[in-house]
Amino acid sequence: MRGLPLRIWIISLGSLILQIGTFLPVFIVLYLTQRGYSAWSAGLVLGASGLGRVVGNVIGGHLSDRIGRRSAILLSVVTTSGLTALVPDVRPLPAIIGVVALIGVMSQIYRPAMAAVLVDAVTSPQQRLAAFGVLRFAQNLGGALGGVVGGVVAGISYAGLFRVEAGTLLVFGVIVAVLLRDAPKQRPEADSGTEQTPAEPVVGYRQAFADRTLVRFLLMTVFSMFVYIQTTVGLPLHVHEAGLSGRDFGLLMGLNGLLVILVELPIVSVVSRYRPELVLALGNLVTGVGLALTGCATGMGLLVTTVLIWTFGEMLTSSILQAHLASLTPPGMVGRYQGLFGAAYTVGTGAGPIIGGAVYAISPWALWTLVGVLGLLSAVLCLRLRRPDATVAEATS
Repeated sequence: MRGLPLRIWIISLGSLILQIGTFLPVFIVLYLTQRGYSAWSAGLVLGASGLGRVVGNVIGGHLSDRIGRRSAILLSVVTTSGLTALVPDVRPLPAIIGVVALIGVMSQIYRPAMAAVLVDAVTSPQQRLAAFGVLRFAQNLGGALGGVVGGVVAGISYAGLFRVEAGTLLVFGVIVAVLLRDAPKQRPEADSGTEQTPAEPVVGYRQAFADRTLVRFLLMTVFSMFVYIQTTVGLPLHVHEAGLSGRDFGLLMGLNGLLVILVELPIVSVVSRYRPELVLALGNLVTGVGLALTGCATGMGLLVTTVLIWTFGEMLTSSILQAHLASLTPPGMVGRYQGLFGAAYTVGTGAGPIIGGAVYAISPWALWTLVGVLGLLSAVLCLRLRRPDATVAEATS
């Protein structure tokens, strides 16, 4: 970490500030129901936001490679700031759906660009892992603080909540505009004995989807995120059925958050010595097993044990995912690959609550069996996430 370039710390600081002030995805349902809209209407708005987030990651990946990381980030945060500030003034439901959907699109454009900044700034796999570890630490800390800040501000004014988020986005934009510069592009040099210059590689989403390794990575991401998001669906439903309270569920999730903040970076330091695809496979398997065992936990003590298991799996995979994806990315495609990862992540976390809740309503054991199967499948997919020349490249790095 001591050798990380300044750009890593700039992005991580900005992300910390941004996470502290990001409230709309968390509070939009409470805001709408307080204004008299039905739960069904709030669900439509939330669905529009989720669809927008998938599209935004794909667009962001393209723009990051096309117009540059800094420009994509600034376009995203400035536009999102203006749209977020409008939310309290929008009244008709169709208009709210449209504005929130646009926020979903624009708010995700910066994410592939931020990841690309990290990839551009470092060269070795170990530094890349450290860079994403620092970014995730900042996001986790900001998210924890943001929940507290959001609750306080929402208690005063929901309109103020979205104004604060708009201001936070602008602060992040100022940090990027003043402190961040894109890395200079590496141009291939012509051989001194000839006038021929190597042709530019063809880049685009068509070429990305032709990469079977990437497709496996995206499928793994969807499955693993479906499994992980059951911490917000299957777990609270099981806690309720076990006769425990909302306070008990809060304590379980608080334990998860505390462990991630305190222990994840040291774990990343240890696992950086091992092949990343094996670490990812182990992490996905442990997460799936830990969550599947929730169905067997009838008391608080056993539930704490399952939380320890799946939290360990989460810490094994979370910082490695995007860092390892960077090692699988061909030249000129960093933004697009990271954008597709963001889209797959959003699909998994978006479909998980809908499908998970429906399966749980049919049979809780069906959900926990599905979780275990998908955890195993995502682990198997990880074992093939390796380029043919990766062994040689990593041995010489």
